[in-house]
Amino acid sequence: MRFVIQRVTSAKVEIEGNTKGEIQKGFLVLIGISQEDIDEFYTRNNKAIAEKMIKKLVNMRIFEDEEGKTNLDLNAVDGEMLLISQFTLYADCKKGNRPSFIDAGEPKQAEELYNYIIEECRAALDGQNQKSRISTGEFGADMKVSLVNDGPFTIVLDSRDL
Repeated sequence: MRFVIQRVTSAKVEIEGNTKGEIQKGFLVLIGISQEDIDEFYTRNNKAIAEKMIKKLVNMRIFEDEEGKTNLDLNAVDGEMLLISQFTLYADCKKGNRPSFIDAGEPKQAEELYNYIIEECRAALDGQNQKSRISTGEFGADMKVSLVNDGPFTIVLDSRDL
């Protein structure tokens, strides 16, 4: 599983000219799911890796405190998240000039795991809030994503490294 986390002052995703999700201060997260992640999650019924990635994401302290140090997480700044599925994070560019996506997860199960990530992020961040702090794209759709990267500050989390 790969999360590309961008600290943003704003971000939005459009599908066919209509805004699907939009946030202000927070994280734009591109989510790639591999076949290996699916096998671990479904075949071995092991949610530990997904839960570790989600916990790391939700608690990522990359917002500045009053001293300018990156000590604050999303909750501390009342931040939001825009979660976007992106199978191209598993592009293999070793041979030739045309990427191979053979390592990307099978779409039906990848979508289920993507939805699981969304629900776990909602549970972690929203709590009793009336308004959700989580926005999403649409799995498999042709999306137009725009953002204002704050910093710029971009972090890549890979489940193989955790």
